[in-house]
Amino acid sequence: MTQEGRRTGRDETQEERADRMWGELIQEVRVAQTGVQILFGFLLTVVFQPKYATLAPTDQVIYIVTVVLGACATGALIGPVSLHRLVSGRRVKPQAVCIASRLTFVGLVLLLATMTSSLLLILRVATHDGYVPYLVTAVVVWYLVCWYGLPLWARRRHPGR
Repeated sequence: MTQEGRRTGRDETQEERADRMWGELIQEVRVAQTGVQILFGFLLTVVFQPKYATLAPTDQVIYIVTVVLGACATGALIGPVSLHRLVSGRRVKPQAVCIASRLTFVGLVLLLATMTSSLLLILRVATHDGYVPYLVTAVVVWYLVCWYGLPLWARRRHPGR
């Protein structure tokens, strides 16, 4: 209890906490999954466009790397769903939450790499200018601030129990 007589934190069992955390994690994964699946779907169509054959070899390599990164991000972000399905009812939810959380983090890192390489490819093809790496770097810094910097700052500024 605090000085004002209110509780700090939650009064929940380990299983209740795991249930709550699982629900929160799945909601977060839904957002990331949608983005990565839409991006991956568009990436898969590029190779079937006539312009693909005219891409410079470097751009084709960037494309291949981007598709592989997108496939890996998709796998990592769908992984928690499969994990839940395969361990459901086995009384390992706290451990499953931990594994799913790690998979989600890996998926977000892979999504960052996918978006970075997608942006690099698109801007290289669209502009052919030397400022493309600077634009891509600026966007990556923005992603890092939004996805990791602000959350880590908030975590440090407002430590949990």
